[in-house]
Amino acid sequence: MRAVIAAGTDIGHVREGNEDTYLVMDPLFVIADGMGGHRGGEVASTLAVETMEHLFSLGEGTLAELVREANRAVFERSTLERAVAGMGTTLTAAVIEGDRVHLAHVGDSRAYLLRDGELRQLTEDHTLVHRMVLEGELTEAEAEVHPHRSILTRSIGVDGNVDVDEIDLDAKPGDRLLLCSDGLTGMLPDPRIAEILRDEPDPNTAVERLIDEANEAGGVDNITALLIDLQEGDPTPRPVSAIGTQAEPRAPAEAGVRSETTDTEARGGPPEPTGSAEEEPPRSPRRSLAHARPAIVWIAVTLGVLVLVFVGFRVYLDTQWYVGVSDGRVAVFRGMPAEIVGFDLYHVVVETTIPAEDATALALYRNLDDGITAHDRAEADAIVERIRDDVALASGLSPEPVP
Repeated sequence: MRAVIAAGTDIGHVREGNEDTYLVMDPLFVIADGMGGHRGGEVASTLAVETMEHLFSLGEGTLAELVREANRAVFERSTLERAVAGMGTTLTAAVIEGDRVHLAHVGDSRAYLLRDGELRQLTEDHTLVHRMVLEGELTEAEAEVHPHRSILTRSIGVDGNVDVDEIDLDAKPGDRLLLCSDGLTGMLPDPRIAEILRDEPDPNTAVERLIDEANEAGGVDNITALLIDLQEGDPTPRPVSAIGTQAEPRAPAEAGVRSETTDTEARGGPPEPTGSAEEEPPRSPRRSLAHARPAIVWIAVTLGVLVLVFVGFRVYLDTQWYVGVSDGRVAVFRGMPAEIVGFDLYHVVVETTIPAEDATALALYRNLDDGITAHDRAEADAIVERIRDDVALASGLSPEPVP
């Protein structure tokens, strides 16, 4: 069976950057929607996709195993680099082998199948709202407009291990497989998506219309769509892959090896001595004192520089904010979540009444102990409010104002 592919991504009308990434590497197709702030989300989705691209090219593991390796890569990067601590991403991947489609899925990006004019969602959203629907607390209609419908219960990178949904599908000519981020499904209802896919036989035009209409409906998130039309015939060879993080796919940069040669290696050996060494006469006390003065000046300058560095670092710490855990409760901190030779680089500014264990029970705040960074006090307070709302929603209570 032959696949005809079209893909596109758009920043939307609200976001400052595009945290979506997709991969076209026939027969592997991946879409990822990052979270954790612009830089963190972009790093998470790109790292997850590139990890899968690399491992798939080596022929290592099943599709679900590749997703777990991508999870491990994002999690390890998140724990090692404070600037992206707490980042994560959704991920939906498909491999097409003959008339079989294998899917692996984590998060709330989606895979759809359009067959004989009928659209069917293949994946299940790993969100708090969807769980409430399954438990009978919300209807499907209420879930579609719920203000917290994007709170994830499972995602890539928030924990060292992740459960991966696997779906196998018998495909047939004429099937259309759509992978998309929630920036599309949050703006367009399924009946409208189905209508566009039915009306536009050309996959490129269909993808353009999906993205354009999602933007017209508000474009409150990044929008990505990857459409695969399955047709009769032999697979088309695709020797290169395309990773997309902007409106058009970009080919990965070619790998290169940088070599450096030292001056000694370039000359073929150590430099020859330019003169003979003579024994120095004994130094007089006066000459020793003259040589000591530059050393004293150097020590004074060094101490001055160290003082300036310390003061500068202290000022820098006062500009750093994060949300973490203090005495078992969610708290706002000033400084950095670290210590140097026994000295803490942080102090508690506000300790809330939110139990930390309730917050860390949610996938989005699993790494709260490591600290969730904020640009300023206002953003830290906003993070606390979001945690309070999410915890209240998870427990079925009404959110209370932050003390």
